[in-house]
Amino acid sequence: MTRLVGPDLEEFSVRHWGRAPLLRRTGGRFGDLLDLDGVDEILSRRGLRTPFLRMARDGSVVDSRSFTDGGGVGAEIGDQVRDDRVAALFAEGSTIVLQALHRTWPGIIDFTTRLTGELGHPAQANAYVTPPSSQGFSAHYDVHDVFVLQLAGRKRWNVHAPVHPAPLRDQPWSGHAGAVAARVRDDAPVIDEVLEPGDVLYLPRGWLHSATALGDVSAHLTVGVHVITTYALVEALTALSGSDERLRASLPLGIDVADPEQLEGHLKSVREDLIDALRAVPGEEVARHVRDRAWKGNRPEPLAPVAAARFALKLGDGDLVRRREGLRFRIGDATDGRIALELPDRRLSLPSSTSAALTALLDGRTWRVGKIPGLDPADQLVLVRRLLREGVLMAATA
Repeated sequence: MTRLVGPDLEEFSVRHWGRAPLLRRTGGRFGDLLDLDGVDEILSRRGLRTPFLRMARDGSVVDSRSFTDGGGVGAEIGDQVRDDRVAALFAEGSTIVLQALHRTWPGIIDFTTRLTGELGHPAQANAYVTPPSSQGFSAHYDVHDVFVLQLAGRKRWNVHAPVHPAPLRDQPWSGHAGAVAARVRDDAPVIDEVLEPGDVLYLPRGWLHSATALGDVSAHLTVGVHVITTYALVEALTALSGSDERLRASLPLGIDVADPEQLEGHLKSVREDLIDALRAVPGEEVARHVRDRAWKGNRPEPLAPVAAARFALKLGDGDLVRRREGLRFRIGDATDGRIALELPDRRLSLPSSTSAALTALLDGRTWRVGKIPGLDPADQLVLVRRLLREGVLMAATA
């Protein structure tokens, strides 16, 4: 986070997070994440397919059939990217959009894994590569927060205040297209700046923005943060309140639900019952309901399957292990001699005697087999092998 917003995270949290844009001149570069040579490699040597690539021109998305084709012998697929067609469209002024780089490009995979752990919210990463003096998309807003990292070239950004603050995911800018156009036409931008390589722009969801490349090819990385909103708590509370029998009762026979007068009496009692039911919903249940959005939004750091299997097979005293970075988990209370390790997609049941060792292994430090607290060496091997097989732990280096 500090690489993006500076050392004062408290100031960013209070003044900018979800509230106001921030433009920061870092004085550094992001070549370790992606550069133009990397863009060319992705487009020409990685067997890229849609929807991992989009192209846009003059505010509209280009039909993918104009830059994809069959993969040839041994790859009988119909949507593999043709680098020659991408080159032609780019030369004609189309913007290249590389999508979901947090799943396909090593530097960005590692960066996003660390960042989501710090944010507590899921994130994605797309790259936008724009020809000289071109604009890929007209003014719009996103339904997620974004960090814009300028990778190469220069790009002029215009940012306007929201017309629909803090939009939810089902409230896209197209539903307010008229208001967006009027705001951009009639009001001065809040930000009108040129981003240079190494600059970072943070935009909360709902803020209007557009960007135009200047002079040369321009590339930026957009990290979209799919924030967990307070409305997610509303949805969870509403869903969980269904356990109250009063809120599951049938309306009267023959009722006309289109008649507000017939509904009014029922609405009054339902509102009162709903308030009572909402107060009774345990926080633990709300957390279970909401956490999947964060836990399943991003995968933990990549795990090499073959190397992991070989390491587990040969595991012995002295080997080093650590928790897989970005792994979401919760250790439940021990009951009936067992302890639960809750993961995004499953729940592991382990002997309660492993509690101290499990807590240590998941604390983020590197541990040496044979030195893990709470278990004798033989039981340490059993536990560590199990957690390696489950993708919870990984081999570590000193």
